[in-house]
Amino acid sequence: MKLLLCGINAKYIHSNPAIYSLKAYTEAYATLERLQIELAEYTINQELDFILEDIYKKRPDILAISCYIWNIHYVKLLVKDIAKVLPQTKIWLGGPEVTYDGVQALQTMPEVTGIILGEGEKIFLEVCKYYDTEVGELRDIAGIVYRKEDGEIVTTRVQTDFLDLSTVPFLYDDLAPFENRIIYYETSRGCPFSCSYCLSSVDKRVRFRDVEIVKKEISFFLEKKVAQVKLVDRTFNCKKSHCLAIWQHILENDNGVTNFHFEVSADLIGQEELAILKQMRPGLVQLEIGVQTTNPVTAKEIRRNASFESITRVVKTVNTFHNIHQHLDLIIGLPFEDYNSFANSFNEVYALEPEQLQVGFLKVLKGSYMHQMAETYGIVYRERAPYEVLYTRWVSYEELLRLKALEEVVEVYYNSGQFKYTLRYLQTQFKTPFHMYEALADYYEEHNLFAYSHSRMKRYELLLDFALQHHKTEEVLDKYDIYTSLLTYDYYLREHAKSRLSFSRDLSTYKEHIKTFYIYEDKNLLYLTAYETVTSKQRMNMTHIEYLPFDISSVWEKQIIEKKEHWALFTYKDRDALNHDGIVYDISQAMERVIKKDSSV
Repeated sequence: MKLLLCGINAKYIHSNPAIYSLKAYTEAYATLERLQIELAEYTINQELDFILEDIYKKRPDILAISCYIWNIHYVKLLVKDIAKVLPQTKIWLGGPEVTYDGVQALQTMPEVTGIILGEGEKIFLEVCKYYDTEVGELRDIAGIVYRKEDGEIVTTRVQTDFLDLSTVPFLYDDLAPFENRIIYYETSRGCPFSCSYCLSSVDKRVRFRDVEIVKKEISFFLEKKVAQVKLVDRTFNCKKSHCLAIWQHILENDNGVTNFHFEVSADLIGQEELAILKQMRPGLVQLEIGVQTTNPVTAKEIRRNASFESITRVVKTVNTFHNIHQHLDLIIGLPFEDYNSFANSFNEVYALEPEQLQVGFLKVLKGSYMHQMAETYGIVYRERAPYEVLYTRWVSYEELLRLKALEEVVEVYYNSGQFKYTLRYLQTQFKTPFHMYEALADYYEEHNLFAYSHSRMKRYELLLDFALQHHKTEEVLDKYDIYTSLLTYDYYLREHAKSRLSFSRDLSTYKEHIKTFYIYEDKNLLYLTAYETVTSKQRMNMTHIEYLPFDISSVWEKQIIEKKEHWALFTYKDRDALNHDGIVYDISQAMERVIKKDSSV
């Protein structure tokens, strides 16, 4: 008898740790005589026919599918067809999308046999034992909803024997299935906080995996030089001793390669945590911090007790270390936050200069307190998963559409990290950063630019056109030189592009001077020590020299641009480990000597 555990992920790089955990736990605590458990992972980007065919060829007697907001619509379509081609197969579902309305899910999906409610390992183990031995009855298993042969739907008693997280086997002894994919890892389950929009607030029973086990498993990832480990703990640092021990272990055993991603509550980070974070290799860890709003009324209403002042203090302190990527989140559509209030939240978080600012939209999840309060708040949301907000008593649908456009340009221009110097200067031309992105979104709308996918070069051209539109006619010529210099600098800061921007200066008259520079550098290696083993021609092909009539570096610290002709050498072999920028050298004096000598020959 075959049981197929099926994960349908949002992208190929994702994996589904739930199905691996269910299989590992069951096989560790039961000796199955007849039942064989297999795994299958797919993505929502694959054709439904492909998945249907693949499952059919595996011919499971029991099919168990993990359900989330990103795949539930897909699952509903899939089970209808599975029941047609494999009519004898028992179909079981689990996961947050069916946990909180199990009876309704069975009513709307008559093809489904049963649903596992909530935390699955122990319940799944009992279901597997039942099918393996065919002894007992399903009604004796706590924490399920199932359909009897006569069609009656039965809900069993609630599961109260909660899992000791340290008893779950390690999922990654074999890394082969996870090649080129994100490794998800869990050191705690549950959350002590009560944020009204989050399902983790439903379960207050926070449990921690034994820290010595965690250290051993993290050492495995480090030994294997896994590229990234993303911890799924809802609030990793909610227990100080647990957090400190793990961060200290990572610091002491850093392999120079692996990156660890943590979701943390910044206001809980104290001096001890900061002292460890300060010592981290750039790129060793990254922090995701859910700010969500800076409106105190909204924060109180959604049960967010974190002080924005405390968050600000920690984020700014970590910024001074220049070694940790910080990802800050905001949510649109929360109660008591109107358009102007969100603009203020955006500006206050933007001022913290995170590496990424994620602007998300409220999702009214089944089982959450927000779901219970939606009518009271006047929150109207999509019928189909992911149940995203359409409008509220405070934000209209029209305003939300404008914020959708703003979110898109923030993602393209800010979060890409490709336009940082240009944006730094451009925002001085607007009242606030929010006004700048709002105007940029309006520009995209007016020119129907959201309808097309643009190349990287085209985005630079569009930003130039947008910037110049916000200046008087008599200013445009001067501003043109400034913006083209900024954009050219940004362009080469990230990579040695093969194609030149359409507006970048013609350097053909300096072609021989640039060649001479590399010949001199070949003899002395004043700047290109990282390229010591390659030839002069190769160094020229692997780096870039640019003439700039302005001092671009002054933009970042002073937000002004100073007239100063200089030459910049962009190198890419050694990069900033935090933001992946190339290293830039001011070679003005060297180029002046080269030009002077070449001109005298």
